[in-house]
Amino acid sequence: MPPGTGDVQLSVSQNIPIAGAVIISTPQDVALLDARKGAEMFRKVHVPVLGLVQNMSVFQCPKCKHETHIFGADGVRDLAKKLGLDILGDIPLHVNIRETCDSGQPVVISQPQSDAAKAYVKIAMEIVRRLPVPPT
Repeated sequence: MPPGTGDVQLSVSQNIPIAGAVIISTPQDVALLDARKGAEMFRKVHVPVLGLVQNMSVFQCPKCKHETHIFGADGVRDLAKKLGLDILGDIPLHVNIRETCDSGQPVVISQPQSDAAKAYVKIAMEIVRRLPVPPT
């Protein structure tokens, strides 16, 4: 769902069975305010929060490989600690992610051995591991 805790988010979480929520945020302070509100809303409506993902966590220069934390370094990690939640993983800010998605061939399909693809796969595996087993 989009960021926020408005009517749409409340209605969906109250009227559709949800096995769990994943909160995704950049590590900057203003985004973390929405992430905290989202996590608190899901808890109030008894939707388990499976964990947090730090999006755009680091930019690596494609030429010199220098890493820069454009949006801050550990904001989502700090929020996870405060909320007693796990970090499911980090998604880097990488031009290949945008380019492959824009071309209709996401990085996990077009470049499955890349570090970016491996980050997505790791997060997906963590989500699946935390989902409740459906009744048989």
